[in-house]
Amino acid sequence: QLQLVESGGGLVQPGGSLRLSCAASAFSLDDYAIGWFRHAPGKEREGVLCISSSGITRNSESVKGRFTISRDNAKNTVYLQMNNLKPEETAVYYCTTGGIPTTTGRTLTLWGQGTQITVST
Repeated sequence: QLQLVESGGGLVQPGGSLRLSCAASAFSLDDYAIGWFRHAPGKEREGVLCISSSGITRNSESVKGRFTISRDNAKNTVYLQMNNLKPEETAVYYCTTGGIPTTTGRTLTLWGQGTQITVST
């Protein structure tokens, strides 16, 4: 079935690093743009980074220079490398993609289940 699955979350100390994975099933991820979002308690969902099908990336100002997004087409996976993590970046992180065509003429948007990142001592 069509799905995205995030992994790699967990507990990390301030200043530490984590790498998140977003793996796709039943479609080729390299045909679509992929975005990473995060949602912390009491805050609105925030866009973090995205990568187009051609490899062009965009990032929020808060993570510039610390977070990197990349693709591995052979593994059908997109990665989010997060360095120098801050406590305020504790959140559930999600990957998403859209524009997948269907037989009805509409397009499909997919979201992963999310992975928890906790930045704390």
